[in-house]
Parts: sequence; structure tokens; C-alpha cells
Amino acid sequence: MEPRNQTVDLQFLLLKLTDDPGLQPLLFSLFLAMYLVTILGNLLIILAISSDPHLHTPIYSFLSDLSFTDLCLSTSILPKMLLNIQSQNHHISYTACFSQGFFVLMFLVLENCLLSAMAYDRYVTICQPLMYSTIMNPQFCFQFILVSLSTGIVDTMVHTVMLLQLSFCTDLEIPNFCELAQAIKPARSDTLINYILVYILSVLLGGSSLSGIIFSYSQIICSLLRMPSSGRKYKAPSTCGSHLLVVLLFYGTGFGVYISSAVTGSSRMSAVA
Repeated sequence: MEPRNQTVDLQFLLLKLTDDPGLQPLLFSLFLAMYLVTILGNLLIILAISSDPHLHTPIYSFLSDLSFTDLCLSTSILPKMLLNIQSQNHHISYTACFSQGFFVLMFLVLENCLLSAMAYDRYVTICQPLMYSTIMNPQFCFQFILVSLSTGIVDTMVHTVMLLQLSFCTDLEIPNFCELAQAIKPARSDTLINYILVYILSVLLGGSSLSGIIFSYSQIICSLLRMPSSGRKYKAPSTCGSHLLVVLLFYGTGFGVYISSAVTGSSRMSAVA
């Protein structure tokens, strides 16, 4: 089939998780429950932090921003996924797909940056407690959020602009939601530069944040080992456990999805992952 440039009537076909009609209600209920829990949980966190003056500290400010980012990320994906499960039409327009992919990637980058900021906050709290108010001042927190958001927008714009240069055929299949990296696969143009940018920027942004988290916690562990009081050794990790759990879930599932996608090479398996 002859490739053609992007037009407003170009559509992508979102792959279904299963072809079994009997499983559709179960999947719909599962994802709806996940979405409602996500909305409720994150809204409760945001409201609790904003309403309690004692929680107006950098770590809880980052936590509130993380909850808002997670809420936006889920809203970028799940409503359209729920609609597709319920309807017989699994197509999404070219513009809507790229818009969804834009917001998904932007919020992923922002969440990635926030996790590293929270790790740095834990490092300053435990390793440099006397300097905490000086280092983690409101101006620094605001500037960090602004830089993180700008980084996410610039990174997403680079991928989007490069993707807009590609040509596609009419039969376009991608996994269950639009992600800019997945939208490259059905292109009929040369995608080498696109993939190079994906890998370089992913390693640069994800690697730098993950390295910062590893460095922060390695310094925390060294500091805990030097503490003479056993009570402080038990108290300090308790403030880090929830953050570490989120880090493991975020990066662990991310690596798992992309590794499984690379190993299987199947769009259907990518959708399931």
C-alpha cells in the first residue's frame, strides 16, 4: 500500500487487549476501578496537603505535585481506553492520537523528575538536616518544578515535531493507547533518527533521574550506618520506604514493559504489557 503524508482523516487502530467478548465487561470493570481509585487517592492526597498548614513543606509539596501528575497521566490514557473497550470502534484520529501521546510523554517526564526531587529531599533531610531550610527553600522547589515541566514540554515537542515529518499508510495498528514511541513503528518513512532521539533522550532523562535517586539513597545508607543511635536508624528509613516503593513501581514496570516489547516484537503483547 502506498504511503501518504499525514491528513486529518488519517486514523490509528488501537489494538484490543482481547478478542473474547466475554472478557470485555471484566476488563472494563477492572480499568474503571483502577481509574476511580487513582482519582480518589490522588485527590485525597492533594486536598489533605493543601488543607493542612503543617504539610506545607517541600517533601509534601513534591508529593502533591506527583499526585497531580499521576492524575493527569491516568486521565490522558484511561478514559479513551474505557471508551474503546465499551464501543466497537477502536479507531482514534491522527490528531487525537498525537495529542494523547504528547500529554502521556510530558507527564511521564515530569513524574520522572519529581521522583528524583523527592529522593534529593530525603537525602538533604537525613544527611544535611541543619542545611535543610537553606537548600530546600520555596524558591528552589518552584524553580525545580518549572525546569522539570519545561524539560517535559521540550522533550515531547522534539519527538512530536520529528514524528510529524513521517509518512504513514492507511492500516495503522498500535497498542491500546497512543504513545509517541509506539506511533513510530507503523511509519513507512525512514525512522532511524526518530529511534535515535527516543533512545538518547530516554537514557539522558531517565538515566540522570535514576542515577540521582541511586546516589541520594547510597548517601542516605552511608549516613545511617554512621549514626550512633539505633533509633534514628529505624526512623530514617521509615520516611523513605513509601518513596522507594513508588520508584520501584515506576521504573520496574517501565523497564518490564519495554523489555517485554523488545523481546516479543508483538504489538498484541505490547498492548497487554
